Amino acid sequence: MRLQIATRHAIFAVLELAEQPERQLSASEIAEKYAISPNHLAKVLRTLGREGIVEASRGVGGGYRFVGNAKRLNLLDIIRVFEPIGGVENGGREAGENTVEGQALRGVLEEIEDTTRATLSSITVDTMLKIVKRTGVVRG
Repeated sequence: MRLQIATRHAIFAVLELAEQPERQLSASEIAEKYAISPNHLAKVLRTLGREGIVEASRGVGGGYRFVGNAKRLNLLDIIRVFEPIGGVENGGREAGENTVEGQALRGVLEEIEDTTRATLSSITVDTMLKIVKRTGVVRG
């Protein structure tokens, strides 16, 4: 599965902020760690703020902090903010879709999407933080 850039940035930011929810970090601090544009990340963080996942504070010592529930917020919740996750689209007609083979393919694709949604909804931010720690990657 390939995620859009904003979605990946959102997941990185949420993980960074959720690791120490009492601490505020600036968009620049997070962006530097992940080598991403601070301006683009600030837009992503504003979107996460509108969703009630992060909270922004202005002024000296300001920044963003995680205000979601790490044990309840899952990857699907974050991904849905930035990109559509749904069944196989019914909007456009596909070549061969009215054939037995086309219907079989549609069924397989729907099953794959169902599995993907179930997996993403089962992995919480808390679980991701544990996975990060298990990988042995030094977090900065």
